[in-house]
This record gives sequence, C-alpha cells and structure tokens, in this order.
Amino acid sequence: MGATIAGKKVGQVGYGMMGLSWRSSPISDEQAIRVLKSAVDSGANLWNGGEFYGTPQSNSLTLLNKYFTLYPEDADKVVINIKGALGPDRLPDSSERNIRQSIDNCLNALAGKKSIDVFECARVDPNHHIEDTIKVLAGLVKEGKIGAIGLSEVKADTIYRAQKVHPIASVEVEVSLWAMDIFSNGVAKACAELDIPILAYSPLGRGMLTGKLKSPEDLPQGDWRRYLPRFMPGAFEKNIELVNAVGAIADKKGCTRAQLAMAWLKSLSGKDGNPIIIPIPGTGSETTLLENMADIQLSPEEHSEIRSILAEHTVVGGRYGGAQAAFLEG
Repeated sequence: MGATIAGKKVGQVGYGMMGLSWRSSPISDEQAIRVLKSAVDSGANLWNGGEFYGTPQSNSLTLLNKYFTLYPEDADKVVINIKGALGPDRLPDSSERNIRQSIDNCLNALAGKKSIDVFECARVDPNHHIEDTIKVLAGLVKEGKIGAIGLSEVKADTIYRAQKVHPIASVEVEVSLWAMDIFSNGVAKACAELDIPILAYSPLGRGMLTGKLKSPEDLPQGDWRRYLPRFMPGAFEKNIELVNAVGAIADKKGCTRAQLAMAWLKSLSGKDGNPIIIPIPGTGSETTLLENMADIQLSPEEHSEIRSILAEHTVVGGRYGGAQAAFLEG
C-alpha cells in the first residue's frame, strides 16, 4: 500500500540512499546511478537522502544532481526526502541560521536539477522547541525552498506538537523485525490518527535480518556497526537467535530472509489501526534492490508464527550507542 507524500503518489517500498555515498568502500557514481534508475523503474520512487551522507564534495545531493542531469524526465516521478540541519560536529542544530544554511547547501548541490520535496531536520535539537523549528521550516515551504516538512527520530508527543504548527508529510523512524518500538511507544498510533505515513529506515536491521552475518567478526574492520550495541559480542549471539528463527520461516516459504523481513513490514502497513508504513531499504546492488521489491505475501499462519517468535525473543542492546543515543525519539 503506497501513499501520497508532498502531493505525489509513492510506491509501497522506497529507497534509502545512505549506502551509496556514506560507506567504508563507496561504490562508483556510475553504479549508484544504475541502482537509482532500477529503483524508479521498479516503483521505488521515494528516495531518502542526506546532506551529510558522505562528504561536501560527494553526497546524496551531488549524486542526485548527476542522476537528474542524465534522466531529467524522472524528476517529476521521484519524491526526494532529504535530512540535514546538523552542525559541524554532526550534532543537531535547529537554529534558523543553520536550517537555512543546510537547505541552501542542498539546493546549491542540486543546482536546479530537482526540487526538495520533503526536508527533515535529521534529529530533534533539544536546544530548540519543536514548534519553533517547524515555524522556520514552514517559512521555507512558503518561500518555495522546500515542498513539505518531515520529522526524523521523534516521539509521539513531538509529532502531535509539530502537526499543530504545520502539516507533517512523513515521519522517518527505525522499524524492522528487531525494532518494533513504534507500535508500543505511541508513534504508530499518532501517525495513524494524523494520517501521516511512516518511512521505515533500516527495515533489514542494518543487514542483520538478511541472515548474511553469522558473527561480529563478519563485519569489516572499521565498519560503524561494530560500535552499535546490538552488534557487539554477547548481544550479537542472542540477537542472531531471532534472525535464525524468522529465517526458518523464509526457508520454508522459499524466499530470502530479507524478503520475509520486508513482507512483514508491508503486511503491517495500513492494517489493524496502523498508519501507512513505507520501508526504505538501501543497497548498492541492482539485483538486491529487485529482490527487496518482490511482492511476497504472508499467510495468516506465517504472520502468527512471526508474532510468536518476536514475543519469545527479546532484542539485546540499544539501537545506537554513545552520543547518538541521546538524540533518539526526540
């Protein structure tokens, strides 16, 4: 089930751009553009990028510039959702000066090849009331610099408060088989009440739910996931039990573990009082992208079995560690 965001219809699956430009071994722009073309051609026309996904010289915006230079006819087909408004220390800075600078940086990088359909402050800045942040963004909508306003990593109360100031186009939060928090912390309920679609980032648990990782040692040296609590020795071994249990259902069904994880999220979208949920998996492979787009349907029995597995397995470790953990659910 898709949705309408910033006045455009989007598919039931989107695409996360982070891995195209922010990774230990970046892929070539040529390969990234091929993946993006496959995304739009297969119906994944909601693209989620970031000003800080890479370097000032090579990031989501510079890549989008190159893509829409080659394929200008796709500009009206694609909804781009851009995160920004971090300070030089990569911590949230929602001052009006920084928000404006961030959006201007993004627009300069796009160079008129594509408008910003939705803009999000990447994290809620505890030094600024959300109402003030939304007022600044609403002014930028009025000026025509951005099309709509999104929220990222927020709690339910923040969603309600923001919506009172200006309509919110989407809410980006982590949702997956091992990140089901939104269904108990009020975020899903708030979005359903306000008819705001959720963009589910990391729907494959940063690769964990694909079943390709067997131990912490499978993560390359320097891989940022090594510093996340759920991937650390001790926690990893407990969490892999959930992955293996769900993986057994995928094996029996004849689909990949990633496809099952995606099917689970899509089966929750718009059902049982939930809002529309649009998973935004990322990949640098055209083959993997098409696998993620597969239309896998879960039977009631499979749905029940997955629910039982989730109830039996408690995820060990937080979603983030260190300073970043302080800015979750802002």
